[in-house]
Amino acid sequence: MKQHTLRQSFSFSGIGLHTGKPVQMRVLPAPPDSGIRFVRTDRQDAVVPALLPYVVETQRAITLSCDGALVVTPEHLLSALYALGVDNALVELDAAELPILDGSARPYAGAIRAAGLQEQKADRTGLVIDKSFVYEDPVRGSRIVFEPAPSPVFDVTIDFGSQVLGVQRAVYDASTDYARDIAPCRTFCFLHEVEPLMKQGLIGGGSLDNALVVDEPNGYYGGRKPLFDNEPARHKLLDLLGDFSLAGRPVQGRIVAFKPGHEVDTQALKHYLASL
Repeated sequence: MKQHTLRQSFSFSGIGLHTGKPVQMRVLPAPPDSGIRFVRTDRQDAVVPALLPYVVETQRAITLSCDGALVVTPEHLLSALYALGVDNALVELDAAELPILDGSARPYAGAIRAAGLQEQKADRTGLVIDKSFVYEDPVRGSRIVFEPAPSPVFDVTIDFGSQVLGVQRAVYDASTDYARDIAPCRTFCFLHEVEPLMKQGLIGGGSLDNALVVDEPNGYYGGRKPLFDNEPARHKLLDLLGDFSLAGRPVQGRIVAFKPGHEVDTQALKHYLASL
């Protein structure tokens, strides 16, 4: 299979979920074998590759850094690029954090489909899972299993001990319509987390316009309704795809994740790659 880039560029503007700062972003086609790269136009065009070695923070979002230039919360865009088959793209930003938009990857997926894909001459090289591997985080009670499989499968289960959410599962495979079934699913948090997160300097741009807030045990704060019964699990699946895109190669295998999150996802991927 050949690599692909975008047929044409697209742009977004908005505010960052955590910084609350305005940002303008442009996503452009890129040459073969260049991968996904971010360019901080406000930092003398500093380049930050979307690769695992550049991950420096995973609290509530991925933060990438190269030569002091940061890129914050790229996972929703990375998820859409990965799932929709974009191997190479250049992302220009005039601030550190990508726009949160509606809290999902739906705007990105729509823009990618509208832009279209351009096949390139270079072959695509996948990350073939050819052995079983288990990563466990006993503190979080999380587990990610890597298994050989003929086609990519990402299988996510979440359990927050929540009466509202219960135990939820979401699966992405060859039959999944990412733009319809995964991309629209919004980020979420619990109402009791909001004040502590704000005191930590996070979610400065968060609102009911870009997040679901779970008011345990009453339901969803502000009367908001989930798009799917398992929308939170689908959003964690969305994040997992974005996090695993940091391998720089599409995964060929089955990934089964119980209680995933950015820290667990990236550590599991790092340990699996180190085992090869």
